[in-house]
Amino acid sequence: MSDCLFCAMVAGTTETVEVYEDDVVFAFLDHRPVFKGHVLVVPKTHVVTLLDLVEVGPYFERVQAVTRAVMAGLDAKGSFVALNNVVSQSVAHLHTHVVPRNPKDGLRGFFWPRTKYASDEEAREYAARIRAQMS
Repeated sequence: MSDCLFCAMVAGTTETVEVYEDDVVFAFLDHRPVFKGHVLVVPKTHVVTLLDLVEVGPYFERVQAVTRAVMAGLDAKGSFVALNNVVSQSVAHLHTHVVPRNPKDGLRGFFWPRTKYASDEEAREYAARIRAQMS
């Protein structure tokens, strides 16, 4: 879809910090992470909501693998995995948030504070740590 930000990322026409890509998904760092290492996983095929996704199993197998990699690559004790359908969906392309979590990290309920990477290099370093765990 030509006007979809995530489709442009998948196509390589919009810059992002890639974490993982295969024939089913494209995963990249959220530009406004809840915590550093927050990844968005999107299906490569444009669908708006989970209800539109045909191949649910393969998609969530990749979400599971990215979650495992985020936790291992960032030494996180847990994770927060979520998606929105229409309401609170900032981009009209299905995307799953994978957020590293640790005890007493300050995340409470559905209030999502946002942080920033100190530099593009720091973001690339986080992506590399996660990517290294994707084998």
